Amino acid sequence: MDQSSQTMQQKVIALAEQLPADASWDDVIEEVRFRRAVELGIAAAERGAFATEDEVRGAFAQWGVKV
Repeated sequence: MDQSSQTMQQKVIALAEQLPADASWDDVIEEVRFRRAVELGIAAAERGAFATEDEVRGAFAQWGVKV
């Protein structure tokens, strides 16, 4: 089954099955946050809402990072 067609309950069950047996609540929260960030990033990319190379270089320059 495609992950986008899964219910939230199915996604949670699949996540629980993939975690190590000794996973903590912090591990669960970290994984959920990571997966949500990836989902949001994919959705933004599909909408064409992403930064240009010049915008990224400008942001890095503000932080003093040379690229």
